[in-house]
Amino acid sequence: MNATVALIAAGGVLFACGTVLLLARPLTRILLGAVLLGNGVNLLVLATSGRSGKAPLLSPGTDPAAVSDPFPQAMALTAIVITLALTAFLLAMAYRSWQLTGSDDVQDDVEDIRVALRAEHEGTRAELRTVIRADRARQARAEDSEDLDDELWDNVLGADR
Repeated sequence: MNATVALIAAGGVLFACGTVLLLARPLTRILLGAVLLGNGVNLLVLATSGRSGKAPLLSPGTDPAAVSDPFPQAMALTAIVITLALTAFLLAMAYRSWQLTGSDDVQDDVEDIRVALRAEHEGTRAELRTVIRADRARQARAEDSEDLDDELWDNVLGADR
């Protein structure tokens, strides 16, 4: 097994585990998921960045073809800094949540629940309104067809029939 394939597989596993942990409710799991996701992305970026080479320092006499690409390394370093900042923020948020409520679970917002119930109620009302309108239209068409037959003969034969 090639070393690059092993690094890509490890990065994929870290990415998948991080995604699963991000979908959990406790903030500590969300924190661990963000860290694993960041590390998995960094590993994938560095594993797929191309061949290894000399350090990207261009001094006199250095062959540019032998130098590795510095862009993936810069992106990984930037991602490490962003992951560190996100980790610090989530850690502070989890600590504050635990301090206030005694739990680090992410609670459902009452307003979100109310909006979801209202949307469900509006959807049910809209369906009922559509059924009632279709029923009324069907009844009106049935009444119009009965009236139309009488009016047609009155128009053709006149009022003397």
